[in-house]
Amino acid sequence: MLPRFFPTGKNPLVRGFPSDQYGGGIAGETIYSERGPSPVAGFRTHIAVSSGLGVAYGAVAVEPLGFPTEAGVLAAVFTGVGGMLPDVDSDTGVPMREMSHLASVVIPLMLLPRLVQLELTRETLLAVLLISYVSLRFFMLFIFRRLTVHRGMFHSIPAILVAGLAVYLAYGGPNRPLRWLLAVGVMLGFLSHLLLDEWFAVDWRGLVPRLKPSAGSALKLYSRSHRATAFCYLLLGGLIYLTLLDHVHAPE
Repeated sequence: MLPRFFPTGKNPLVRGFPSDQYGGGIAGETIYSERGPSPVAGFRTHIAVSSGLGVAYGAVAVEPLGFPTEAGVLAAVFTGVGGMLPDVDSDTGVPMREMSHLASVVIPLMLLPRLVQLELTRETLLAVLLISYVSLRFFMLFIFRRLTVHRGMFHSIPAILVAGLAVYLAYGGPNRPLRWLLAVGVMLGFLSHLLLDEWFAVDWRGLVPRLKPSAGSALKLYSRSHRATAFCYLLLGGLIYLTLLDHVHAPE
């Protein structure tokens, strides 16, 4: 049986939308505690922050790092998307649905350079891209809903590395600096999401800040599920191994 990622319960509604145990509905602006209404970071907040971070990261990539402008724009987009990734396991369904739409288009395009290297016929290449789109678009939601729960190992430090290495390996081609630029961008966006979750896991009202039950559930190294933790680290180990192979067999 495949692991579910850190089971959690359900809370009352957040502005009319179902919230996960640790807050964050669609807008995710308010939850209610013994101190009264308390702000939480929602999907839109995460997108706004990671997009702003992406703009800054893309600008730095162009100047002073010296990447082409189009590479900077791409890095900015990847950073913005990275801020959405941890919520693919959201109980509200909206982040997961949006990510499935995006992934069904972006992932086949990322794989295109590697597919071209295989020297496939045009018809075969088109068939692979269409099958990838349909699989990601219609089956990813079902798989994630069955195998994940909110604030599991998708909200963890090793998951940041998994996301970055997956992007590096998926985006084929000899331009390794560009591949690392995109990978780091995704990891920065991912990290911004987790940092926001931890920031809003502290009730800053009053003279003495108080930790909410969600504190420590985002920036973590392991979950309460041993199987989920082991699966995440096995996946990370496999990606590290493939990345090392990619560098060992790099063309001179």
